[in-house]
Amino acid sequence: MAEALRLAAHGLFTTTPNPRVGCVLAKEGAIIGSGWHEKAGGPHAEINALHSVASKVGAGGTANCTAYVTLEPCSHHGRTPPCADALIAAGVTRVVVAMRDPNPLVAGQGLARLAAAGIRVESGLLEAEARELNIGFIARMTRGRPWLRLKVAMSLDGKTALANGRSQWITGPEARRDAHAWRARSCAVLTGSGTVHNDNPRLTVREVATTRQPLAVVVDSRLEVPLEACLLERPTIIFTAQPDVGKMTALAERGCETVVLPNTAGKVDLPAMLMELGSRGINEVLVEGGMRLNGALLAAGLVDELLIYQAPLLLGDAARGMADLGLMKELAHARRLTVTDRRMLGADQRLLARLLPIHPPEGNYP
Repeated sequence: MAEALRLAAHGLFTTTPNPRVGCVLAKEGAIIGSGWHEKAGGPHAEINALHSVASKVGAGGTANCTAYVTLEPCSHHGRTPPCADALIAAGVTRVVVAMRDPNPLVAGQGLARLAAAGIRVESGLLEAEARELNIGFIARMTRGRPWLRLKVAMSLDGKTALANGRSQWITGPEARRDAHAWRARSCAVLTGSGTVHNDNPRLTVREVATTRQPLAVVVDSRLEVPLEACLLERPTIIFTAQPDVGKMTALAERGCETVVLPNTAGKVDLPAMLMELGSRGINEVLVEGGMRLNGALLAAGLVDELLIYQAPLLLGDAARGMADLGLMKELAHARRLTVTDRRMLGADQRLLARLLPIHPPEGNYP
């Protein structure tokens, strides 16, 4: 199963909106074939694994073998036929999956179909690792919105930009290269209109090899994004609260889509925006915005994970912070996190942290 997970990770940048899946076929204590899902619309991991055996020893070589799959084999006709049926036809006698598929179209039906055919099925082997690999897909399938990862490059004193908005470059080349890998695995990169004005980012993957670029998404309540902005050179979705027919037409001529989603305060409805992205098959969103957008997402409880790059420098009190969270008068109101990974990248430190559930005011933090 560990090998199947390693293979699944080959699709880290390419399988969206599908999950990353690997499959290993074993017989008599030896691996006889393997494969992974490479891209949406292509053969699934199980099919590639079966083909790898057939190309070496013929179709009958899979009889009486065990299939180790990182995700429950599908049982429905999508762009490809059901993998459960292919395993049955191949004569597989045992199937071990890391986790059940949260997709309502599968959700246990794949394992049930295998069991009904007399195949021994087991699940739960290295499940935690499998869930991490597809955390965005799971989020979209179970709650309708993608996994939101907020990326911040900041100084040791928690500042992300000078008072004038300049922020290039706080971190070193190793950290920036790593950040591009997180862009590459994301389905979309989200920023705010302020960042577009200040930094004019492209939000593209340049530091690592990839065959796919993430979708660019902009939160722009007043539809002020400049028509000459670099990110408008490729397909971009702009969420706004104030429609401007002339501006929207000009954006459409550049291949960009405008979605009007106002809330009662005249800003973009952020929860509705994420649900809209989820409906479009977006599994993981990487936020690269300023302190206002970061603060709004945190305040709305929409941030799942923080990706923090901390550089060994000080920018001072006048510099901009990572998020506008308003005035706190009690430490009990602070958002608590758990650090899941910490490592050095050159001179910079990278932290991965997840937000803990909000406790009631009268509760005690652990």
